[in-house]
Amino acid sequence: MAQAFIFPGQGSQSPGMGKALAEAFEPARRVFAEVDDALGMKLSRLIFEGPAAELTLTANAQPALMAVSMAVFRVLEAEAGLDLARDAQFVAGHSLGEYSALAAAGSFTLGDAARLLRQRGEAMQAAAPPGEGAMAAILGLEFGAVAAIATEAARQLHLTAAVCQAANDNGGGQVVISGSKNAVEKAMELAKAGGAKRAILLSVSAPFHCALMHPAAEVMAAALAAIDIQSPKVPLVANVLASPISEPAEIRRRLIEQVTGTVRWRESIAFMAGAGVRSFYELGAGQVLSGLVKRIDAASTGTPIGTPADIEAYKTRARA
Repeated sequence: MAQAFIFPGQGSQSPGMGKALAEAFEPARRVFAEVDDALGMKLSRLIFEGPAAELTLTANAQPALMAVSMAVFRVLEAEAGLDLARDAQFVAGHSLGEYSALAAAGSFTLGDAARLLRQRGEAMQAAAPPGEGAMAAILGLEFGAVAAIATEAARQLHLTAAVCQAANDNGGGQVVISGSKNAVEKAMELAKAGGAKRAILLSVSAPFHCALMHPAAEVMAAALAAIDIQSPKVPLVANVLASPISEPAEIRRRLIEQVTGTVRWRESIAFMAGAGVRSFYELGAGQVLSGLVKRIDAASTGTPIGTPADIEAYKTRARA
């Protein structure tokens, strides 16, 4: 049965993530030490101990989540004999998770991935002044309807600078919008009037994946231009395309586009399922993506792997 490995994005972080893994497995400890060295800070202490408010800061959360994902991946290689080129058909990651996926697939070194995500987090945080932007989850409407509502909300405000876009198409009737605060609030009103079950303002530090992130995209264009990118061992199903890519120049281009573009997660899972993938393994913190897999494709399974017990369960399945 075909497998894909998927990597979580921001929002999955929590103090203590990865700690049991580091205590149990030397390969995990090496990952955290290498990330600490790359960043010149004890990010591992923040990951293991918190405080939560500091870990949640975008510039910390992004490399931290990647570190936990890569710790899981390296332990699977060492303990379960995982060979990505042999055992996976695709990799994919939700937003920052694309960097984790590419590090696992050998396109980035671990140190480069950590430094890129630190820059990405800082740039995204700095791109929009506090209070200017917002994000909201719209539940119960399909992506096309929400995208149209976002466009209409910006139009109704009659402000040339108003931005409102569909940022994440997560599947299962969950679409996240992002943009100018007043436009997002208007879109929430329109969505409720249009039949949405709920419209929830999200507690985020910046309006990700919309045109307000253009300054961050410019920062990442320069940062990625300075990094050596290798072809991945297996294709990456890119957020902005929902289709596989492998060529380094295109990987670089799509990662830049992703800063302001829509995370097409529903379509990405559907594409992989359509290509025969039935088992999706979510490597890292939390189990958000595993839950979305089942909502997107009922014939597929999503399995989170983030603890020593999860590693043992994977080993048992691999031996079966």
